[in-house]
Amino acid sequence: MPVTGIRPARDDELAAVAALRWRWVEDNDGPPQGDRAEFVREFAAWARAHAETHRCLVAVRDEQVLGMAFLALTPRVPTPHDFSRICGDVQCVYVVPEARDSGVGGLLIEAILRLASEFGLERVTVHSSDRAIPAYLRHGFSVSKNLLQSVIDGPASRTNS
Repeated sequence: MPVTGIRPARDDELAAVAALRWRWVEDNDGPPQGDRAEFVREFAAWARAHAETHRCLVAVRDEQVLGMAFLALTPRVPTPHDFSRICGDVQCVYVVPEARDSGVGGLLIEAILRLASEFGLERVTVHSSDRAIPAYLRHGFSVSKNLLQSVIDGPASRTNS
């Protein structure tokens, strides 16, 4: 299933991106609770509202969205040498099952890293599924002994990444 392009998601594609997010949750956690159409509307509104901090790229073939990836941009505390520090986090990378193992995920990762470079980011992180770790390693990601996390338990915590 060849891809004809990796590019920023257009406004008219946000519903398709939302449908991919729904499908990701369904694939990993089972059928989501709630109304799918409402989720698609709310997700598209969220993506529009957060377009400056969450850049969405899509993989398309014949105008059909096959995959997505977000680059979340986070300002960092300035140093005496640099007041414009930004880091990035790769989020919600998903490729439809029928297009997996054809290089689409790798193309999305490469495009996200190019975008990060264009923004001059000092680092990009990702919280990956076990299945995708080899793809990230092939594209220059590595395990860091200095990057730690704490899972917060409580009403605000989410089980779906």
